[in-house]
Amino acid sequence: MSSSPAASLLRSRQAPGPAPWQRTAAGANLLAPDGNLGVTIFEEITALAGRHGAINLGQGFPDEDGPAEMLDAARAAIAGGANQYAPGQGLPVLRNAVAAHQKRFYGLDLNPDTEVIASTGATEAIASTLLALTGPGDEVLTFEPFYDSYGAVIGLSGATHTTVALQAPDFLPADGALEAAFTDRTRVVLVNNPHNPTGTVFPRRVLQQIVDLAARHNAVIVTDEVYEHLTFDAAKHIPVATLPGAAERTLTISSAGKTFSVTGWKIGWVTGPAALVAGVRTVKTFLSYTSGTPFQSAVAVGLELPDEYFTGAAATLQAKRDLLSSGLQAAGMAVLPSQGTYFVTADTSALGITDATSLARRLPELIGVAAIPVAVFCHDDGARRTRSLLRFAFCKKTEVLELASERLAGLGGVL
Repeated sequence: MSSSPAASLLRSRQAPGPAPWQRTAAGANLLAPDGNLGVTIFEEITALAGRHGAINLGQGFPDEDGPAEMLDAARAAIAGGANQYAPGQGLPVLRNAVAAHQKRFYGLDLNPDTEVIASTGATEAIASTLLALTGPGDEVLTFEPFYDSYGAVIGLSGATHTTVALQAPDFLPADGALEAAFTDRTRVVLVNNPHNPTGTVFPRRVLQQIVDLAARHNAVIVTDEVYEHLTFDAAKHIPVATLPGAAERTLTISSAGKTFSVTGWKIGWVTGPAALVAGVRTVKTFLSYTSGTPFQSAVAVGLELPDEYFTGAAATLQAKRDLLSSGLQAAGMAVLPSQGTYFVTADTSALGITDATSLARRLPELIGVAAIPVAVFCHDDGARRTRSLLRFAFCKKTEVLELASERLAGLGGVL
């Protein structure tokens, strides 16, 4: 089968070699002329986990339901007939709740009628934002490793994806790296904080440097803050929009999925200056238009839960992080700091293994645990730098993590 014109166009916009989002599990190019699309590494690892009955710590979704108040509200909304299209901008009750949340936690004042829109999860919000703001000739700057959908949407927009490497073990940029990466073609800097896959929570000095450089180069800052309430130890989430000089050029994206353990609901939002939000809304109209009507009102209930819910969710996850980290250490891996998110990174080089992707393919059969190699969140150079790293998800039931830790402890005996 010959390559489609769309595939050829997308290939022409990429750097030499397939981008991470184009690579199949076997390393081939998803847009190769032979038309053999294959599967991504995520699909492959999930399939291997199912085949071998492995505990899947590769996928970042909880195996427990969210707050009862939200579930009850969703059921009531469905029973009450809220089953048709919501307004494209989102239900007023959700937009008001998002604005109140930003005020309550961060002191940000938003007009829910012009500065807040609902989206089909954060993923659609990111896609709508990048497609609205960027095109051929523009550059979008992210940290590397980067959440996999970023590279895909940047590729679809026709913009060029540039990156700043995060240096292990703390996964912060090297001195001068951010300044060197910005150019006058940098249209958007896309910041995931807290950061997936590394678990880093960026300090104020790094975030303020991003703001200052964005102002110097007249770039828009887009922040993906879906793990905003899930930080650990002394780490504190600082929304970029709260920093000096940021509000007028920052679009903030978040969602209900991670905070409330309802990843299947796919309810997210975008907040920021009215003119930028309007541009995003225009693109979003031609993607999903709207979604999740009964879930939107239920998420509004969640956003109004008392502070104890949010602090309790973080404390519960921190304990799970510690439990899994102990299992990884018992397996002989070096565990890198995780200050937030659902994920912890482990270095397999301590076991004498430098190819974590190969190990990830073997783990489900070897010990009945699945993980994702960090290299798949990188372009080629970054993949080489992170070649020995694996990402494990700890957003699972305690008994599941205990069993996974037991299995991991036996890894040295089967390698």
